[in-house]
Amino acid sequence: MDLSHLLLAHRSIRTYLDHPIDAALIDRVLGESLAGSSSSGNLNMVSVVKTRDLERKAHLATLHFDQPMVLQAPLVLTFCADTFRTRQWLAQREARPGFADFISWHVAAFDAVILAQTAALAFQSLGLGICYMGTTLHSMGAIAEFLELPENCLPVTSMVVGWPAEAPAKRDRLPADAWIHEERYQRPSPADIDARFGERERRGWARYRAMGEEMIQRMEEHGISSLAQFYTSKIKYDPDRFAEDSAALVALLRTRGFLS
Repeated sequence: MDLSHLLLAHRSIRTYLDHPIDAALIDRVLGESLAGSSSSGNLNMVSVVKTRDLERKAHLATLHFDQPMVLQAPLVLTFCADTFRTRQWLAQREARPGFADFISWHVAAFDAVILAQTAALAFQSLGLGICYMGTTLHSMGAIAEFLELPENCLPVTSMVVGWPAEAPAKRDRLPADAWIHEERYQRPSPADIDARFGERERRGWARYRAMGEEMIQRMEEHGISSLAQFYTSKIKYDPDRFAEDSAALVALLRTRGFLS
């Protein structure tokens, strides 16, 4: 598929057909994705856990806030920042120990995200659908325990993969002048914010209210009258919940050897 067409055709798919994905195809896509992804120092400090077993997917679904697509899709991929394997290699070669610090967490985590996006494009080029799950960040400890990840190894992101059973409309993106800067950061004025977020607000607000009377009622109960208010409400991305989970993440990084 032409790359421009592939990029513009991106959709997050949340409903899937009950069709399996050939195991050899999955491994080929993952292998080619690693070959086609940049990797800091070529250390490949990433691991991917495939989950296809129905019972194990059912448990993963609970950790991902009971999202139905986890059960529908034939494949769940968990992309991990993994310096454990590298540290074992260093130890077996009598090298100085390393890669157990916050910078190493960033290096491995970013490599895992790069690999995940390469794999996403590869799967989509074959007609498969994908959807990332941000819930990974809120359940990192529980997911790590369930997948039996060792120290210095943590999940960074997850995606479901399968044959699409829907063709959703393309989501809006901010206009280029909102995020592309020449030479230095161009701080937006209040008028710039109004102009650049205007269409996003209109379309997003209409989309969420189109979810039905229950959603509208919840918005009214929380006094929500705009898309911005919705995004930081108890319904969507609750700052209180984020603060709690952020503290838990810091503690987890310390427990797993990425913070002293």
